[in-house]
Amino acid sequence: MSDTPPASSQRQTSPLSRLIFASRWLQLPLYLGLIAAQAVYAFHFWVELVHLLEAAFGSQTALQALVNSIGYKTEPAVIGLNETIIMLVVLALIDVVMISNLLIMVIVGGYETFVSRMYLEHHPDQPEWLSHVNASVLKVKLAMAIIGISSIHLLKTFINAANYDEKVLIWQTIIHITFLLSAMAIAFTDKLLNQTRAIELEHGDH
Repeated sequence: MSDTPPASSQRQTSPLSRLIFASRWLQLPLYLGLIAAQAVYAFHFWVELVHLLEAAFGSQTALQALVNSIGYKTEPAVIGLNETIIMLVVLALIDVVMISNLLIMVIVGGYETFVSRMYLEHHPDQPEWLSHVNASVLKVKLAMAIIGISSIHLLKTFINAANYDEKVLIWQTIIHITFLLSAMAIAFTDKLLNQTRAIELEHGDH
């Protein structure tokens, strides 16, 4: 005997409900905008990388562009690449990559969670995390990504600490610790919610 209720007993979706549900597509331009931002980051990455390569071959114009972009100042004036400049530029490139990864998580995970299924289950390039993504998982992953980005910024600041005020160093450290504590709180809350769901399912089976 089928447990499916007769069609006459199923509630019909009202036009207002369908309109509200369809409003999720208003997020589509936002995700398209983030894709455009991703393109800008990719362009910026290659510009900085080309400047680094040109500076390595002795281009003073490229070297000055790098020094200005990373805010590096020293006396006497920089006339060639040194280890500190290379490290700061590489950290800046890593920072761009991590923000780009964050954008991918928001674009793909957000679209899959809040707009529409993408049906990538059998796609060979489906990200591993996308198979079990939901609003809670996405929130934790974004928090961890933000901590990674904040860590890179803090490391760049410490390497170039001579060009920053002491208050800037203190506040960046405090902000990073705040991000870390917030991520821990989000992860702990998510763990409690998962445990609660598991208990409810266990009691439901009995």
